[in-house]
Amino acid sequence: MNRIFGRGKPKGPPPNLTDCIGTVDSRAESIDKKIARLDAELMKYKEQMKKMRDGPSKNMVKQKAMRVLKQKRMYEGQRDQLMQQSFNMEQANYTIQTLKDTKTTVDAMKIGAKEMKKAYKNVKIDQIEDLQDQLEDMMEDASEIQEALSRSYGTPEIDEDDLEAELDALGDELLMDDDTSYLDEASTAPSIPEGVPGEKGTNRDGVLVDEFGLPQIPAT
Repeated sequence: MNRIFGRGKPKGPPPNLTDCIGTVDSRAESIDKKIARLDAELMKYKEQMKKMRDGPSKNMVKQKAMRVLKQKRMYEGQRDQLMQQSFNMEQANYTIQTLKDTKTTVDAMKIGAKEMKKAYKNVKIDQIEDLQDQLEDMMEDASEIQEALSRSYGTPEIDEDDLEAELDALGDELLMDDDTSYLDEASTAPSIPEGVPGEKGTNRDGVLVDEFGLPQIPAT
């Protein structure tokens, strides 16, 4: 039977919008190149007509330019149709891809909901509340233990008035320790003698001194 009727050709993969869009775009680009060549030809005829006088020759060039312009208009219409087809297929392709992404998102959400249900089955709210109560009781017990351990034993009772009086006295003693009046006395003491013994002069304070650096006694 195969020898008589032959074998059917294997079916190729079905066309997809992405390939169709690429094919249509390539055709539109090819037409754009043709339109560019016609534009260059029209410019050449236009320049020729500017330099020619009215007559049969100029009319012949004009007829050629009109024929080229008609071809350009035809190619422009074909290009516009192809661009519109490409745009429509792109919109359809975008819609299909959006629907696929939506389906994937919904499937993922369903799986997530199932996983959450399984997880919630292992969580008992009553057990969590009991655990929280146990933790709160243990924290209170720990606080009571710390308070009991920090309790003082055998501490004599002290009058607060006596403590305030002692505190005031302690402040006066600290003020006395901070007294620096003795430094003022040291600053007013005579300066150290300067110069060589035997010479007379004045010290740093401008007082006349003898050869030993001692203040001179004014003569009476």
